[in-house]
Amino acid sequence: MELRLAPLGASVGAMEESRNQRWVDGAEPPPAARDAILESISDGVFTVDPEWKIVSFNRAAEGITGVPREEAIGRICSEVFRSSMCGPDCSLRETLRTGRAVIGRSGFIVDAEGERIPISISTAVWRDAAGNVVGGAETFRDLSEVQELRRELDQGQRFGEISSRSPSMRRVLRMLPSVAASSSTVLVLGETGSGKELVARAIHAAGSRASGPFVAINCGALPDSLLESELFGYKVGAFTGAQRDKPGRFALARGGTLFLDEIGEISPALQVRLLRVLQERRYEPLGSVESEDADVRIVAATHRDLAAEVKAGRFREDLYYRVNVVRIELPPLRRRKEDIPFLVNQFVARFNREQGKSIEGVAADAMSFLVARDWPGNVRELENAIERAFVGCDAGWLGIEHLPEEWRAARRGRESVDPLDPLKSARDNLDAAAILAALERNGKNRAAAARELGVHKSTFFRMVRRLGLELPAKGAGEEADDRP
Repeated sequence: MELRLAPLGASVGAMEESRNQRWVDGAEPPPAARDAILESISDGVFTVDPEWKIVSFNRAAEGITGVPREEAIGRICSEVFRSSMCGPDCSLRETLRTGRAVIGRSGFIVDAEGERIPISISTAVWRDAAGNVVGGAETFRDLSEVQELRRELDQGQRFGEISSRSPSMRRVLRMLPSVAASSSTVLVLGETGSGKELVARAIHAAGSRASGPFVAINCGALPDSLLESELFGYKVGAFTGAQRDKPGRFALARGGTLFLDEIGEISPALQVRLLRVLQERRYEPLGSVESEDADVRIVAATHRDLAAEVKAGRFREDLYYRVNVVRIELPPLRRRKEDIPFLVNQFVARFNREQGKSIEGVAADAMSFLVARDWPGNVRELENAIERAFVGCDAGWLGIEHLPEEWRAARRGRESVDPLDPLKSARDNLDAAAILAALERNGKNRAAAARELGVHKSTFFRMVRRLGLELPAKGAGEEADDRP
């Protein structure tokens, strides 16, 4: 009999070692070697026959459930586990019916002492050497420590309404108090949807101008002539239809902060006028002969590379230096995926409050799917996805069925090619996340990261190539003959 489900909870080093232990001509390991592998992993593993009686029960399964192996084998699995997922919601039953693996589904079991233990399970069809279905196999992981760690991590690094546990984002958050305490002009760089306005509002709220207004304007959303009047205002008679004075955003933000979003979209002509305002701190409304004080703090933002725009002649160099006094670069969501579960929990809590619902959270398989996505729309796209999922769910857990249909269609297409592909994707995502996190913790030193992961340097580089990862520049002390 063969078990075609890799241990989802194995470490990166263990998974790589497992991959390297391929027998010639695709043969499976002998039973003794297979049993030794199952006994050594930290996830509980058990198999059942067609009558749902437990056939095998590894050491980790004994430890998690508190049920000795000799008592478990031969009993109906639901009698042993007393799980929230037994009965009509049985994941193993679903796998045997559809032939599709279930990956990382959340639930709980009741152990021998009556304690409720949160678990994550994965299932697969169990086949014999001839390929015939002879039962089912399930792995399960104790999430008690994970939930405790999640509670600790949820404290995260926080500044205002922004919080993160990503190393790259936490570096940004650590510098924000100093930025807020100053009066310098700030330039926030980041892709669309990465939270640039949220950073600007946090800087305003923590600064000396917090009692003043926060006024935002999207410079890329208005034509040049309208943008000028919106920024500086106008006097009655300044143009046809100007029947009364209208204050501009500089006037409305007096004593507070003016947020110039997408400043890279401003035309060269308007750049000249904005430069003068930043230099002299005075401006003239359209149709006025008198100057007014620009008593505002400027926070500008753009998704463009302004240095490249300067070289291309599309953005004035002198204006660039005026706005680029303090520079904050926000990493895109795809480079801080450890924040995705954190953000998802925040969005679920917020939408529960706003919509009066009691959604418990996002199921593990749906969360794995969210973490695997590249998120071209960044945090804003993730927020919209959770809000959209709320529309189709009134209570319980948000699952894959609540995610956008186009995403589910793509997933079904992959599963039709290979039912175990979701497992491979989840494992690869875990490998990639572990590698990048180890590099971050070790100052981008590849050799140190490999040692932390418990793999040889050559194995580390093979994994990097297989996963298609783009490594950061070499860290301090890196050997000169190191590969990628």
